[in-house]
Amino acid sequence: MSERRVRWGILSTANIGRRALVPAIRTSGNGELVAVASREHERARAFATENGVSRHHGSYQALLDDPEVDAVYLPLPNSMHREWTIRAAEAGKHVLCEKPLALDADECLEMHDAAESRGVRLMEAFMYRFHPRTRLMADRIRAGAVGELRVIRSAFTFPLDRPHDIRFDRALGGGSLMDVGCYCVNLSRTLADAEPLAVRATARWTGGYMGGGPGTAVDDEMAGVLHFPGGVTALFDCALTMARTEFAEVAGTDGRLRMESAFAPGTQEVALREFSGRAGAVEHRIPGVDEYRLMVEHFGECVLEDRPPRYSAREAAANMRVISALYRSAINGGAVVELDSAGPM
Repeated sequence: MSERRVRWGILSTANIGRRALVPAIRTSGNGELVAVASREHERARAFATENGVSRHHGSYQALLDDPEVDAVYLPLPNSMHREWTIRAAEAGKHVLCEKPLALDADECLEMHDAAESRGVRLMEAFMYRFHPRTRLMADRIRAGAVGELRVIRSAFTFPLDRPHDIRFDRALGGGSLMDVGCYCVNLSRTLADAEPLAVRATARWTGGYMGGGPGTAVDDEMAGVLHFPGGVTALFDCALTMARTEFAEVAGTDGRLRMESAFAPGTQEVALREFSGRAGAVEHRIPGVDEYRLMVEHFGECVLEDRPPRYSAREAAANMRVISALYRSAINGGAVVELDSAGPM
């Protein structure tokens, strides 16, 4: 690790910052947390006091104007990602932005261009991609552990019992697909090592879809199918209204791989289970790690070494392109939606 350190600011007092990013930055080998901002000065002060942060700001812009901040973590509502990422870039700050990066592919590309033009780094905060088990699963597929890949299955559901939560607000970019289904889409694309040719989806809508039009609707449950080149199919379901389920599995002509708690396994030891007709069952044990810390350290290295992050905003645009197609399918009763292979990458 470099002896230099990235000076981080957190743009919001959202719980994800307190729970995950504060400890990740604190334990990273190349970062330090120096500031936090809120639209309410007292809330920023309380967060700073609780978490031992040296400075706090009563507006987001004040943090962006702080010369002691190099990079910001942005966990604002999805509908605010574009505006505040661009503002941060204009202020010369590097940005680690919560997933999904934006509301659609065009916004992602606009954010990409803003960061590029200002010479700052931008990355979507899909932390699960930095867990070594995720990399191992992809490596085992490439090594032929399951033979020819045929099916990818995943699920991410949990019960959200706060009716006024922003994830039930369509105007803020809410919905089960945007909140947790985006993980399944991202992982499916990663494991297939390709972009889907077509998608289908069905959803349960809340918030007046039938009576108030699609602009007021939020998908609290969705099931989707992604059709990839070579006959690979990915199936997933996501929900804000069902018991917690979180897994990923792939199956091929010679075997299958499965991991539980695929996206948020915590810091305990985890396993990748491999089932093969040739070798029987094998359990790969992976020591516990903090995937948020690994993500923060990777982004910090990119800032300090002035190199692009592993995952660009163009990759985020490709993910949003698929998500938008799934929404079009669900709104149209599960109709097949074909994707142009020349989409943003």
